[in-house]
Formats: sequence, C-alpha cells, structure tokens
Amino acid sequence: MLRSSRTRRATIRHIARTHQAARTVIRALAYRCRSGPIAAAVEAGRLIRTGDLLDRLGADGLKDGQRSWYGRHVAKAYRAMHLGSDAVRVWAQHRTTGRWIHVHVYRPADPALYAALGSYKATKHLVAADFGRCA
Repeated sequence: MLRSSRTRRATIRHIARTHQAARTVIRALAYRCRSGPIAAAVEAGRLIRTGDLLDRLGADGLKDGQRSWYGRHVAKAYRAMHLGSDAVRVWAQHRTTGRWIHVHVYRPADPALYAALGSYKATKHLVAADFGRCA
C-alpha cells in the first residue's frame, strides 16, 4: 500500500512538471506540437499553403489582403469539390505580422488551388500566362 501511494505521488509530480514545462515553452514550439504531423508534412513539401503556391508562381508581390482573398477562393473551391468538407488546417506564423494563425493546407497538385487562380481576378493573369506558354 505504501509503495503504490509513493508511485502515485511521483506520477502526479511528473505530470505537474510536464504541464509546467508545457506552459513555459516558447510559442513556436507549442504551435509546432499542436500541429504535429501536419506541420511536418508542410515542411517536407507534401502539403502547401496558398501563399506558398503564390510564391512559387511569382505572385509574391500581391498584398496580404489579396493573398487572403485568394485563400478564401481556394477554400470555397475545395469545399465544392469535396462535398462541403474543409481542408486540413495547420498553425503557421503570418509572414508580415509574425502572429500565429490557423491556415488550410492542400496537396501541391490539388485542383482547388488552380481553379481558384482562375476564379479570383487578382490571380487570373497567372493562369493566362501558364496557358500562353503551353500553346
């Protein structure tokens, strides 16, 4: 009986120390832990954010508001293609403000990314340029 109460107390102390460590860890690590394998897939390139695609296509000159609206168009196209379900979300640091935000991530070849390029007026020129090169 004495041994089990010691074990319980040791376990409780260990859990308390773990919680205290989790409360004092830096934000980047905390958000990374919350996102887990999804953040690892983003870093490996198996999943991308909408801003990553815009950077790859050379649209890094778009304002943050336009990038945000493009992301909304992608989310709308994704919901239409996947029977109303949302894409996977991950915690990411905003590129200009540095705040941690929740963003959707997609496969690099997801059709919703490219459908939204054509549906949003600020990114239509990217689709037209790609079709012009192919023809």
